[in-house]
Amino acid sequence: MDFDVIVVGGGPAGLMAAIAAAEHGAHVLLLDKGDKLGRKLAISGGGRCNVTNAMPIDELIQHIPGNGRFLYSALSSFDNQDIIRFFEHLGVDLKEEDHGRMFPVSNNAKSVVTALLREMQALKITIKTNTPVQTLLYSDCVTGVKTKNGQKFSAASVIVAVGGKSVPSTGSTGDGYAWAKVAGHTITELYPTEVPLISDEPFIQQKTLQGLALSDVSVTLVNPKGKAIQTHRWDIIFTHFGLSGPAVLRLSQFVVKALKKFKTKDVIVLIDSKPDLHENELTTRLLGLAKNEPKKAIKNIWKGIVPERYLMFLLEQIELSPDLTFHDLSKENVRKMTEALKHFPVRISGTLSIEKAFITGGGVSLKEVNPKSMESKLMPGLFFCGEILDIHGYTGGYNITSAFVTGHAAGTAAAAHAVEQ
Repeated sequence: MDFDVIVVGGGPAGLMAAIAAAEHGAHVLLLDKGDKLGRKLAISGGGRCNVTNAMPIDELIQHIPGNGRFLYSALSSFDNQDIIRFFEHLGVDLKEEDHGRMFPVSNNAKSVVTALLREMQALKITIKTNTPVQTLLYSDCVTGVKTKNGQKFSAASVIVAVGGKSVPSTGSTGDGYAWAKVAGHTITELYPTEVPLISDEPFIQQKTLQGLALSDVSVTLVNPKGKAIQTHRWDIIFTHFGLSGPAVLRLSQFVVKALKKFKTKDVIVLIDSKPDLHENELTTRLLGLAKNEPKKAIKNIWKGIVPERYLMFLLEQIELSPDLTFHDLSKENVRKMTEALKHFPVRISGTLSIEKAFITGGGVSLKEVNPKSMESKLMPGLFFCGEILDIHGYTGGYNITSAFVTGHAAGTAAAAHAVEQ
């Protein structure tokens, strides 16, 4: 055998898998088709790299709606706190920000990538970049890999960590699905998640609100009968094609599923810009503000409630003159304004493509993968980790946690498997 373990893919899952395997005494080769490793890590968290999320495990799992429960077994031996300790041991100090997100104190993703590469060097892991793999070599078990330039490398264990189909600029172009199929694996339907939403609404097409951000709002996807399917609360941003921002990205996978389930050309997302206030409270507040300064125009009295640009937009939508004063204001007018602030509807016709998504939904079926070791149940010596698996979470450090946890499990088990051969 040329190596004990071959890891294909140099993203977060692949780097962690290679390190874990080498730590357990394996002679490791890491192959990547790109010219540098950790490209997805380098752009994650807006270039700051959100390495994990510090929240308790049960909560963490809830933020991985795509089969997060599968991770319980792997998390029992290497969890988010272990990830934090792992990086601090490598000399990367971390800090906790809102929603449990953990970032390097340096605010620079490069410090994370550099630390991982330094550790790989210390562990004498062989790295070959610009080396695309053409196929995996199988007999009744894994025997190695063959690269596109015809080279063959043999190993008792092969770990596939090539990502999904999202962000292809980082090398995730779906190569691994075909290799998994050859080994007999099922690939569940692939779809974009954590992806901006597209709308044909005239105000979107006319770019009326383009670039406007609303902080701490609720967005609710409703079914064709108006019943809520899913709500997320965080920030949103209006774009030239629709909606984006963390709350919208989290809602996107439910939009994809609803459009398919209801066989409809669009679905409605309601924006609640005052999620902490009940409708009656908001109506009372709007009336009170107008009553306190009866001579002032409502555009001036209400402007602190939401950003002024959004206020003027909503007044136009409900055909209420911004220059009205308290004396011209009917209760019906105020009720309409409350309705617009609490339930502004936006028709959504779809999402950007899977390539534009942050994360791929679907992947190698988890029924065919051992949850403790990440080893294939169908092909001995074949392991999967990271986004190629049918696991996906929200943005906020959850996907990278899944990548590191499955990578660590695969690397540890792949090293043990190689020793046994």
